Amino acid sequence: MKLQSGYLADFIALLFPQLCAACGESLVANEDLLCTDCLYSLPFTNFHLHADNIVAQQFWGKIDLQGAYSLYYFAKGGKVQSLMHHFKYKGMHRIGNLLGNIAGTQLAKNDIFNSADYIIPVPLHKSRLKKRGFNQSLCFAEGLAEKLNANVEDNNLVRLKATETQTHRSRFARFENMQEVFSVINPESLIDKHILLVDDVVTTGSTLEACAIPLLEIQGLKLSVATIAYAE
Repeated sequence: MKLQSGYLADFIALLFPQLCAACGESLVANEDLLCTDCLYSLPFTNFHLHADNIVAQQFWGKIDLQGAYSLYYFAKGGKVQSLMHHFKYKGMHRIGNLLGNIAGTQLAKNDIFNSADYIIPVPLHKSRLKKRGFNQSLCFAEGLAEKLNANVEDNNLVRLKATETQTHRSRFARFENMQEVFSVINPESLIDKHILLVDDVVTTGSTLEACAIPLLEIQGLKLSVATIAYAE
């Protein structure tokens, strides 16, 4: 029976091959979402090894961070862009969990990030959440939590109003677009806690900065940020 099931699975895979979400090549046995080549060769930033990395530098003089990190470099037309497209717009939620696991494995070895008490995903407005059906940052946060032994807190930081897309906006326009967008419902629960704030892609950092402002008003709160990708 197992032999027949194996033949059936191979036949179905031949007719309807599963493709790598990054490069589009067919996946083989024991591969899931990403082929083995992409799993190990996507453009890792290794920002967790450098406290003064380019993401951290974006926030210097603006907000006080313990650490800043992105898993991959993002380039137009590259494999990471394809991966993010499948994740956000093709409903492949599990990509977020997988990438969270990969990032979490790196960050678990870093004394700053592995001390986080809570992981908070950048929230979507309820209208955007209804349209997309899921929060991609929450999927990433859940994958991170599995490796960092931290709790995901996804109902405390809220988005008060919907904003227009940040794509093609200037750095100042992005910042202006995000003013007074986020609020913390129960700040008392975060007093003296280390929060890891996570998003999918960071470009100018305006969204993360807007989230950080109400969080850093909380007594004794320490803040770090992590994203799936950094886009120059």
